Amino acid sequence: MDMSSREIRMPLDKVVAVLQDLNEFVVSLDRLGSRRASGTADEYTVGRFITDWDVARRLARARRIISVALDAQLTEEDIAEIDALCDQGRFYGTNSANGPSTDQSS
Repeated sequence: MDMSSREIRMPLDKVVAVLQDLNEFVVSLDRLGSRRASGTADEYTVGRFITDWDVARRLARARRIISVALDAQLTEEDIAEIDALCDQGRFYGTNSANGPSTDQSS
């Protein structure tokens, strides 16, 4: 599938909601990174941000919004190809991702 020329339509209110969440996360994580670099924040601070700001649920909602638009406008074959590409990502806790592995299966 040639993805460079394909377009997906999404309701503007959904796009704005995703962009608002992403903007909050990017700016906040940048600020947390600066605070960690200066010694005024630690891993606990980052963990508290992730929990208090409900980051996992909000990112899952963003993923769902995009997935619903893709499912409605692409073929099953296209969706399978996108799923395969997404499965190639880096995931925390696996040997292929940077950072400590939390995988206990070895």
